[in-house]
Amino acid sequence: MLLSLEPRGQQSRAMLLLSPLLAGVLTLVCGAALFAFLGHDPLATLHTVLIEPVKDWYGVGELLVKAMPILLCALGLALAYQARIWNIGAEGQLLIGALAGSAMALQVLDWESRWALVWVLLAGVLAGAAWAGLAAWLRTRFNANEILTTIMLNYIALNLLLYCVHGPLKDPQGFNFPQSAMFGQASLLPVLFEDSRVHIGALFGLFALALVWVLVQRSFLGFQIRVLGLDRRAVGFVGFREKRLVWLALLLSGALAGLAGVCEVAGPIGQLVPQVSPGYGYAAITVAFLGRLNPLGILCASLLMALLYLGGETAQMSMNLPLALTGLFQGMMLFFLLACDVLILYRLRLNRGFRLRAAAFKQSAVV
Repeated sequence: MLLSLEPRGQQSRAMLLLSPLLAGVLTLVCGAALFAFLGHDPLATLHTVLIEPVKDWYGVGELLVKAMPILLCALGLALAYQARIWNIGAEGQLLIGALAGSAMALQVLDWESRWALVWVLLAGVLAGAAWAGLAAWLRTRFNANEILTTIMLNYIALNLLLYCVHGPLKDPQGFNFPQSAMFGQASLLPVLFEDSRVHIGALFGLFALALVWVLVQRSFLGFQIRVLGLDRRAVGFVGFREKRLVWLALLLSGALAGLAGVCEVAGPIGQLVPQVSPGYGYAAITVAFLGRLNPLGILCASLLMALLYLGGETAQMSMNLPLALTGLFQGMMLFFLLACDVLILYRLRLNRGFRLRAAAFKQSAVV
């Protein structure tokens, strides 16, 4: 091959921390070039995507509403990724949490007590954890690759949700639309601010952020999870239980994703619909790596990803750009982040054989 990758002797910690910022700048530059190619003013389009959605307080509130499910999913994924357990199933766990929470909300439709909301949230959290538990069982019992199992479980969760909104949970008075009945007032999350849709789920996200930080950085259990991620063989040498840690990481990851799903249906939506998630679980993967698996970094990355979702919708309505713009920006950001990391961890080397052939060719040309 013409080029090869050679590990660097010493990695720059500063560059590892700054590479997400560099990836964001490169994404903006490529995005501007793409807008110019499509015949739009790059600066005006970037203003529409990045500034227009949050120009007033209502827009800031919508940003928080969008960021909350991404933050919860990404925190759970970061916890699993610390142990090198590659959970790709946050989307499915979110959908199952939304489905179970909706089923519970419809069962307690006539309840007036706030216990109804507790049961709804609990159903969503337990369902998300149980869905991730399937992947944990397959991993620990049959050594099945969790990347494959969690991806496949995503599609099962989606089709199960579609079946329910077209069948058992379909609103009989909904004019044949695939949606459930509206939840009772006692099953809805309280709104934090008037004239906005920001609900108490935003506080759940901040509480989960603090909990994950304490668990990973200040607890013996978090130390075991980090050891599992650094060297799987060392876990057995020091007496840690690998299977228990796998179960714990996946269950907590699924529980947070399930909480994100049930907060969506019990918050801004108020019912179960097929479009519960526009891909929050998949976006959370990019957010987890963009935030360097650090809770504070994940918070910033979640706000950025939520802004891209809002900006994509704004650009679609005002400039007639495709909604796929959001996915395009997500893909470019992940690509540039991985590219920056590769160049930080490795240096490009021209293969010796190719250099010898080039020198021989040059010498023969001179002769």
